[in-house]
Amino acid sequence: MKEAPSGTDNTAKLQPYLSPLAVWALSVGSAIGWGSLVVTGKTYLSQAGPLGSILGLLIGFAMMLMVANHYHFLANRYPGTGGLYNYVKTIFGYDRAFLAAWFMFLVYIAIFWANATSIPLFARYFLQGLFKFGYLYTVFGYEVYLGEALVTLLVIGLVALLCIKSKKATARSMEVLALLFTVGITLCFVVAMLGHGSTGMTMEPAFVPDKDAFQQVVRIAFLSPWAFIGFESVSHSAAEYRFKHSNMFRVLAVSLIVTTALYIFVLLLSVSAYPEGCSSWLDYISRLDEFDGIAGLPAFYAAHYYLGDAGVYILMASLLSLVLTSLIGMLRTVSRLCYSVAQDGILPKRFSHLSNKQIPVNAILLAVVVSLPIPFLGRTTIGWIVDTTTIGAVILYGFASIAVFRVSGQEGCKKDRILSGICILIMFVFMGFLLFPGVFSDNTIETETYALMIIWLILGLVFFNRVIQKDHARTFGKAIIVWIALLAFIIVMSMTLAERTNEAGENAVIEEIHHYFDGTADSETLAMGEDEFLEIQSKRLHDADSTSMLVIMGLFGVSLAVMLVNYRSMQKWEKKALEERDEAHTIALTDPLTGVKSRHAFLLKQTEADAAIEKGIAGEFAVVVCDVNGLKAINDTLGHKAGDEYILKASRMVCEIFQHSPVYRVGGDEFVAVLKGHDYLVRKELVQQLHDRSVENIGAKSVVVAGGLSDYKRGEDANFHDVLERADALMYEEKQLLKSMGAITR
Repeated sequence: MKEAPSGTDNTAKLQPYLSPLAVWALSVGSAIGWGSLVVTGKTYLSQAGPLGSILGLLIGFAMMLMVANHYHFLANRYPGTGGLYNYVKTIFGYDRAFLAAWFMFLVYIAIFWANATSIPLFARYFLQGLFKFGYLYTVFGYEVYLGEALVTLLVIGLVALLCIKSKKATARSMEVLALLFTVGITLCFVVAMLGHGSTGMTMEPAFVPDKDAFQQVVRIAFLSPWAFIGFESVSHSAAEYRFKHSNMFRVLAVSLIVTTALYIFVLLLSVSAYPEGCSSWLDYISRLDEFDGIAGLPAFYAAHYYLGDAGVYILMASLLSLVLTSLIGMLRTVSRLCYSVAQDGILPKRFSHLSNKQIPVNAILLAVVVSLPIPFLGRTTIGWIVDTTTIGAVILYGFASIAVFRVSGQEGCKKDRILSGICILIMFVFMGFLLFPGVFSDNTIETETYALMIIWLILGLVFFNRVIQKDHARTFGKAIIVWIALLAFIIVMSMTLAERTNEAGENAVIEEIHHYFDGTADSETLAMGEDEFLEIQSKRLHDADSTSMLVIMGLFGVSLAVMLVNYRSMQKWEKKALEERDEAHTIALTDPLTGVKSRHAFLLKQTEADAAIEKGIAGEFAVVVCDVNGLKAINDTLGHKAGDEYILKASRMVCEIFQHSPVYRVGGDEFVAVLKGHDYLVRKELVQQLHDRSVENIGAKSVVVAGGLSDYKRGEDANFHDVLERADALMYEEKQLLKSMGAITR
């Protein structure tokens, strides 16, 4: 197994404790929740019928197996917390990792919110609206009650408390709850299938009539990321596995098998029985709004039909278990993600703190805090947010596929290279399906979802600016292409939003025209002349087009402005980094005591000269080696501070004499000057001047410097060192001469 590169493992404090059963429970519990029993049956069956839905889910299952293999591949090479964030950071860098983390947070927190806000719905369906008191307001047709909001907050608090208090208790709870809903749904399905033959009710039609069967299957397949998203979230806890990472694929595969089976069981259960007065399951599904209570939930109606009240209680317990496992799983996932990104400075460092039980308490509390307003937004609004998980899932799985494609190519893993390449193509097709609904689909995602996604993307750009401004390590802001792609993503989504808005406006105008001409419009409208009426409708269409264009331009302008601010922040850091590099370079090349060039600079000069000599392009130059006499005696008698002053005086004297040449301090009391140009032409006079001043200073008891001069001899000197050695030998001769005149040489 390949180990993670140095610096990528940020989980040293997290302790292994999760068994394969616990990881399976976290995976399957995170993948399915309230929607699997309440929403999926109606949504899938109304679009593709039982056979189309099952075939679409099986295609989705096959694709998710490839995704599971990707996460297995990456987790075995880059073990640690953070899941996909950790993988992308290691393989592609911090900018792309931030982007992956931004979408991951939205996807996982949206699933958490969806299941949290299903608690009031559970009470409305099964507890006779027990908490439906303290009416506050209505949001997009959904009535918000204080009692329901408070019980939702209570459940969130209890789940958070469980996750904070004990890791093992959390894992055990997930295991029990996951087994409970798996057994409960399976039991109801088996009993229904055994008893269905004697009911006289049919599961026909297999597909929705008057629609192409192939398109129905493909449509469900395209929804599969929503159905399975969350199963891979256990990768965020890879550092806490109590088993070998090589077993991860098996655990994920079993999770996907169970998840797919449960979806199929619910679908078949939902079409196995329908109330009197309904001619088929299709008639029943199309009239669900006419039924109240249990009858409005096909799976629960079937369970009651075959098992009586016991069936309802079994599915109630299963549904509650689904909701709780999703809440626990997503809260753990969001907390591990926040813990991981906080270690890299995306969030404040306090969110990377672990309690004495190795639990990221602050990260858990952060997820709870951002969830506090959610119960007051209404279920309809949360539904739009949950729709974003479909787009987010495609982006995340696309990131994983590209990461595996890169690494498998580097390692020569052909099978993984091929699988990841296939997945990349599939994810591109999925994204086209979602971003261009007018071309590829019949509006799978609500219009408001695109608006929310645009807002989230712009917030990502704004938040990234905050990250850059606090990025003293300068690890972010290096991949500008990522943010250009994000801007393009915003533009495409804005165009889709405008198209959907225009389409809604056009449909409203068409409906208004129909009402006008068939006489069902209001009296004020009917009183208008035909020309006046048509002119008003034309103006409505024109105004809608103008508004859409302004919205697109406005969003583009805001996004571009934010990107420019980000770019300026990056430029600021880059300029500062360049200045610091220049400063560091200057410091490295400068002797701190004398201010002349350092020994490091001299070695670079020597390397440069050797290269020129080897190529035969070295010009004329000479080397002067200078040694300061009497430094040791001064250090011994007067101290090192006086010795430093003595070296400074010597340095000034050498620089004054060889003022047109670079001077290097290559040792404690040794300097070297490399003479070219004017100094080279008068080199002998300059060395004589050095000798004369030193002789004068002997009598004045001032600084004495011995110097030796040697010229570069083309064709004889193989390198710079040959010249240096001759100059050094001549310096020692000068040193002895000055000693004979009374100079102190030590």
